[in-house]
Amino acid sequence: MINKDAQNVLGIPLEPCSMKPLTGFYRDGSCFSGPDNPGVHAVCIYATEEFLAFSKAVGNDLSTPIPEYKFPGVKPGESWCLSGPRFVQAHEAGMAPKIFIHSTHERMLDLIDLDTLKSYAIDL
Repeated sequence: MINKDAQNVLGIPLEPCSMKPLTGFYRDGSCFSGPDNPGVHAVCIYATEEFLAFSKAVGNDLSTPIPEYKFPGVKPGESWCLSGPRFVQAHEAGMAPKIFIHSTHERMLDLIDLDTLKSYAIDL
């Protein structure tokens, strides 16, 4: 269940990212990112084949299932809470995916500015 006090980068209540696959650091479907989430899994991405290939190439394989962790793997067309530093890395490489800004937690603003995030938003 989403933390009811959580806000997105726009300063309004955080919306869910994905229930299938179940995403989020807390596996609650949201990109809520508390202090116990050092990877800042706070940005809700729209996964594409191109982005998943890039992510795998830089050491963050999101597409391969890991059954022992009940991780089905992310497929193109699905939403996923990505680590903030990984999003910044992808942005700097010109490979960042589109995002759902209403589902992106405010902690992302510690890593990247709002105007940049808005440039990737598909829900504005």
